Formats: sequence, C-alpha cells, structure tokens
Amino acid sequence: MKKIIFTLFLFMMLSTGAWATDVIPETVSLNNTNTYGVYQVPHAIILYNEPDENSGIKEKIVWDSENVVPQNLERKDMFVMYLEDKDFAIMAVTDETEDWVEVIYNNATGDKGWIKKDDPYKFNTWVNFYSMYGRKYGLKILKGTPEAIKSMYGTPEQTKAISVINQPKIINLNIIKGNWMLVTVVDADKTPKTGYVRWRGDAGVKYLFPDVK
Repeated sequence: MKKIIFTLFLFMMLSTGAWATDVIPETVSLNNTNTYGVYQVPHAIILYNEPDENSGIKEKIVWDSENVVPQNLERKDMFVMYLEDKDFAIMAVTDETEDWVEVIYNNATGDKGWIKKDDPYKFNTWVNFYSMYGRKYGLKILKGTPEAIKSMYGTPEQTKAISVINQPKIINLNIIKGNWMLVTVVDADKTPKTGYVRWRGDAGVKYLFPDVK
C-alpha cells in the first residue's frame, strides 16, 4: 500500500514539461560497458542498496512521457533505450539473481541500485536482446566505431578479411557467436555480402546496435 501511495503522490507532483524524445544509442559509449543485459523498467522504480527489501532504499524514480522525478535525472542518462510510442524503457543490468536485477540508473555517474523483478521476462541478456531486436529491425554501426570493426570474415577465427562494410543500407543479423555476429549486408552497390563482424569488444563496448525506427 505504501508503494502505491508513493507512486500516486509523485505522479500528482509531476509538472507539465517538455515532450519526451526517444533515447536510442547513436554513438559508441566507453562508459559503463561491463554490463550483463537489460531490464524493462516500470514507471515507478524503487532501487535498493542490496537485493533485499530490508537493505534500505537507495533511490525512488517515477517517470512518464513528459517528466522524470527526481528532476536531476534525464532519460538519456537513465535508459539504454526509450521508445515513447511503445511506452518502453530499459536500463543496463550489471548483476542478477532469481528475483532481482542490479541496474545502472545514471549512466553519467555510474550509480547503481537493485530492483525487485516484477516480471522475470523483462530481463534479457545482451545476446537475447540483440537476437530479438536486431533480427526485427536490422542493425546499425554506431558513430565512433573503429574502421577495423567494419571488416567481415568467413569465421570469427580468421585473420584475413573477406569483405568490408561500406555505406551500409541494410545490415541483417543471422546468428550471434560470443562477441561476433554473422550478418548479411547490403551496401550502396546493392550487392548482398555475408560474413562475421565484431559487434562487441572484450570490455563490453558495443559497436553495433539494433536499428530501431
């Protein structure tokens, strides 16, 4: 009951603000890369110090399509991806138990807290997330990606590239093998080519991301 009252109170306190915009990664990020996956968060988020409701509350966040409370947080710092039309927001997960996930709730500072899962299916490893959204929407190469990442190989073990991605129009995901993906690319010349590319670095840096539109 206390949680319900808290949520209703914060929603009443939300003042009309600027209309929200989607949050979708466009540039390679070197911050907070060592993450396990993502969790789809509710509109009222209670973050605990440990995966235990008796451990103490670290932060309380309420967000909607127009506002975020507390106001010092912004969607671009909170979420890995936010889709306004779909009312969909995910945070990066750094640890998980059967009933809890530890998420980064401020990407600018790296602040983390534990959320009790309200639905186990809202958690996805990065591989599962890319498998779902990468196959559905295709992929894009993030800005700032090293040129070497655009090389395509016959297998992940090969050292000699068989092709290079140039001005891709479409990047379709076929399969994921560790930090490598088998993709089919259609470049500006409209000729399809298939090969393995490195989508994630050893430290967890992402070079490709689902091309959600």
